[in-house]
Amino acid sequence: MKVDDLLRKPGAWLKRGSRDDVVVSSRVRLARNLAERLFPEWAGEDERRRIWDEVSGVLCGLPQLQRGLCVETSEIDEVSRRFLFERHLISRELIRKRRGSGLVVRGDETLAVMINEEDHLRLQSMRPGLSLGRTLNMVNDLDDAVAAEFTYAFSRRLGYLTACPSNVGTGMRASVMLHLPGLVLMNEVEPIVRGLTKIGLAVRGLWGEGTEISGNMLQVSNQVTLGVKEDEIAVNLEQVIMEVVEHEHNARLRLMEQRGEVLRDHVGRAYGILGNAHLVSTGEALDLLSGLRLGVDLGILKDIRRETIDELMVLTQPGHLQKLAGRRLKARERDRVRADLIRRRLKAGEDKGAGD
Repeated sequence: MKVDDLLRKPGAWLKRGSRDDVVVSSRVRLARNLAERLFPEWAGEDERRRIWDEVSGVLCGLPQLQRGLCVETSEIDEVSRRFLFERHLISRELIRKRRGSGLVVRGDETLAVMINEEDHLRLQSMRPGLSLGRTLNMVNDLDDAVAAEFTYAFSRRLGYLTACPSNVGTGMRASVMLHLPGLVLMNEVEPIVRGLTKIGLAVRGLWGEGTEISGNMLQVSNQVTLGVKEDEIAVNLEQVIMEVVEHEHNARLRLMEQRGEVLRDHVGRAYGILGNAHLVSTGEALDLLSGLRLGVDLGILKDIRRETIDELMVLTQPGHLQKLAGRRLKARERDRVRADLIRRRLKAGEDKGAGD
């Protein structure tokens, strides 16, 4: 498989799942390091290359990852690295890495492993909707398979040893991506964010650490990894997320009851702009597509599928647009290509709805 092959299919989180009107996806990452080997940041290029060759060769042969993609970041161009980041398969840090670092990912993108990022291994599972338990089971199965081939750096007292002290213990980061337009439109999202932070959860934007809320999307993840079991992390986070889902549903109901005309205007303006605009920036596209997604979920828009909107949220990102175009695009070109793509997809959705 090549990087371009991933473009021909939706990502792992672009499918239907539990509570998927609010919970877009669930993800679990495990940080692991090899025993008696220098962490990537301390290892020289030759050592990183040896680890890459050794580990990638084994991972590509595992049943969980066969018929997937195995690529060293030095072998792909900047657009391909950006594309993989937009698929939530690699991190910002791995984008900057070159020789001796890379990615192994299953064809359906539900499982992936970053090699020589901050740690030797970052194992990841990602699924649509609220599914932390199943997501954890998938990545644990992969973790067991890898542990059968390599000896991990592990302390009986501390747990898994990691490059960043905040990951020591389970080495686990469980996260969910949420779509919260109701809370945003009711000006109630800030108290929710403050509440999540007070109970020890991290809240970030769509693209992770250092990013702000865009498209009314945010990620919520655990911060504590030491002194707590993996399944406890998943269960506790899922319970909190269920409360957030309830708050979002309540906000949407109050929007319909108290501000119905404003809500329909919000959705209608988003549809009108996206259906007719010829230049649309990345941020504007996300915000307007969020309005369409809300309109579909509340039954205001009946001729568009939510799957179409979710796909557009990914396909309109800079890396995806350039992959679709088959060449690098300047910012203004991307705005034009993005607008053209959205208009075509929305028109196709209308025609399909009329046919149904």
